[in-house]
Amino acid sequence: MAFNFETEKLRKHLEKIKPKRVLVQLPEGVKQNSFELLEFFEKLKIEAIFSGETCWGGCAVAVEEAKSVKADLIVHFGHSEFMKVNFPVIYIPIKDELNLESLLKKSLFELKSFKNIGLSCSVQHIHDLKNILEFYENNGKKVIVSKKKGNVSGEGQVVGCQYFGLKEIQDKVDCFVVVGNNFHSMGAALAVDKPVFLIDVYNNEIKNMNGVKDKILRQRILSVEKFKDAKKIGIIIGVKQGQQFGSYKYLKDRFIKLGKEVVVLTINEFSPDKLVNFYNIDGFVELACPRIATDDFARYKKPIITFKEALVVVGEKSWDDLIKEGLL
Repeated sequence: MAFNFETEKLRKHLEKIKPKRVLVQLPEGVKQNSFELLEFFEKLKIEAIFSGETCWGGCAVAVEEAKSVKADLIVHFGHSEFMKVNFPVIYIPIKDELNLESLLKKSLFELKSFKNIGLSCSVQHIHDLKNILEFYENNGKKVIVSKKKGNVSGEGQVVGCQYFGLKEIQDKVDCFVVVGNNFHSMGAALAVDKPVFLIDVYNNEIKNMNGVKDKILRQRILSVEKFKDAKKIGIIIGVKQGQQFGSYKYLKDRFIKLGKEVVVLTINEFSPDKLVNFYNIDGFVELACPRIATDDFARYKKPIITFKEALVVVGEKSWDDLIKEGLL
C-alpha cells in the first residue's frame, strides 16, 4: 500500500485557515501514521490532537471531541464529506496509489460473460477511476459509472451504507465491479440484484461476492425469524449524527400493537459488552449504521435487526420486498 496523505493540498488549506489547534481523525488502518502526521503539523506550528475513537466513515465526524479539546478545526482523513456539520472540517480522502494493471487483467476472466459493467470505487481509488474505465473499454466492455446519489461526494464513489448510485444504473448493466475492499463490495452485493465482483487491491484477488451475499441473506433471515419471537425489545438509537436510520417512534407504536414491550436505548459505539447487561431484552433493532447488524451477526447472542428488517416484523414489508429493494 502506498498511501498519499496529500499533505501539500492540506498545507494550502491550513495556511488559509490558520488554526492553532486541530483534532485529527484517522481511519483504523492508518492510525499508525500519527507520528508522521504529527511532524507535519508541528512544522506548521499547529498543535495536533489525535482522536482515539473509531472512525469508520465520513458519518463519524468528531465534533463534540473537537469542542471538548477546544480545537479550531477537524482534519478528517480517509473519507470524503458525507454530511454537513456545524464545525470547520477539512476532508482528506487519502489516495491509495497502486498499479492496478495486473489485477484488472486478471479480472477479465471473471467478467468474460458480461458486456455491460457498472463501475464504482472506494474513495481511496477514485483518482484511478478514469484509467480503470478506459482499461475495460479498451477490452471490449461497455462501462457505466455509478451515479452521484445520496451522500456520496461524486460519480463513481461507493460508501458503506448507501448504494443509491448503483441502484440507479442496475437495469442498464449486467454486473458491478467494485474497486476497493470487502466492506464496500459486500454492501453492494446486498443492495443490488446483479452480480458484484470485487477488485480486492489489498489481497490481490478478484472476488465474486455472490457466495458472501447468500451467506449473509441466510443470517438475516435467521435474525428476523428469531426476533419475531421476542417479547421484550430494545430499540437502539445511534447518537452519531451521520448514523441515524428510521424512526424509533414509528416502530415503538407498531411493536406495542403486536403486544411487545419496548425500551428505547442510545449508543454511541456498539459492542456486545454494552448490550450484555440488558439481559432481559430478547432482541434489538438498531437504528444506527445498518452494517452493524449485517456484518457483526456472529458477535451478538441476541438477534439484532435493522430498521428495514423491522418493517418486515411489523408487517409493513415482506421479506421478498426487502430482497427486491436490497437490504441496504
